[in-house]
Amino acid sequence: MISPLSKLGLGSAQFGLDQTTLVRGRAPKAEARDILDIAARAQLPVLDVDGHSGVAEAALGEVLPRPTPFRISISTVRPDRGPDYVEAEARATLRRLGVEQADAILVPCAADLFGPHGMALWNRLRAMKDAGLTRKIGVSVFASDDPLGVARRFRPDIVQAPASLLDQRLLIDGTLAALAGLGIEVHLRSIFLNGLLFLPPDRAPTHLKAAASRISRARRLIAEGRSDPLQAALGFALSRVEAATVLVGVTSPAELSAVIAAASSPPPDLDWDEMAIDDPIALDPRAWAAA
Repeated sequence: MISPLSKLGLGSAQFGLDQTTLVRGRAPKAEARDILDIAARAQLPVLDVDGHSGVAEAALGEVLPRPTPFRISISTVRPDRGPDYVEAEARATLRRLGVEQADAILVPCAADLFGPHGMALWNRLRAMKDAGLTRKIGVSVFASDDPLGVARRFRPDIVQAPASLLDQRLLIDGTLAALAGLGIEVHLRSIFLNGLLFLPPDRAPTHLKAAASRISRARRLIAEGRSDPLQAALGFALSRVEAATVLVGVTSPAELSAVIAAASSPPPDLDWDEMAIDDPIALDPRAWAAA
C-alpha cells in the first residue's frame, strides 16, 4: 500500500526566514532546520520554494539536509525584465539553495504567460529544461484562470492549483481530472484555504460572514464524523486521485509533526460533497484584503 506521505509536499513560504526577530524564542533558521529534518525523516518528497528574498533563500540553503532528499520546485520572477533576467534569477536561486538542478520551475502567475512577455518567458523555460537546469516546467493557477485552457495552450509538465475540502470547484467541474488525463502532474495547494477551516465562525472577519454558516456546517459534519479539521482537510486532499502532490505550509516543527501524524491516519469517512462552499470571496484569498 502506498503511504499517503508519498504525496505530501512541503511549502517553505511560511518558514519566516525573511524575519529577523526570534520566533518562540528561536531564530527562524533554527526552526527551518528542524522543520526540514522532520520532513526528511518522514520522507516527504517535494519542497516548494517560493516567496523568499535572496537572503532567505541563502538561509534555506544553509539548513537544507545534504544530500538534499527533496525534489525542489522554484518559481520564476516576473517576465517584464526579459528572459535573460528570468534565467539569471533562477540560476541564482539554485545557487543560493546549493542545488544544481530543480525538479521544477514554475511560473507563479498564469497571467504572466498571457502578457507581452509571456511567450518569451515560456520559450526560455523550455530551453532551460532542455539544458538540464530543471526536469520539469509548470505554472501555478487560480480557479478563475481557466487552468485547462492554460494547459492546452502551453502543455506544462506541472500545474499547481488550489483545491480543498471547502474549495472543490476544480474537482466538481472536472478540471483536475482533465489535467491529469493530459498527463500533467497536478499539485494541490491552499488545502487549508489560509486556515479558514480552522477559524471558529464567530471569529470570521466581516467579509467572510456570508460563508460562516457553511463553514460552521462543515466543522459540525467533521466533528460528527469523529474527526478534526486538520485530519479532514488532509484526508480529502490526499485521497484525490487527480493529485500527484499535496502541498502544505507550516510555521513550526510542531505544526509539521501534527500534519504528518494526521496525514498518516486513515482518512475519515465523511461526505466531502456536503462541505463544499461556493462563496467567491471566501474561496479567493486575493479578494479578502479588498473586501
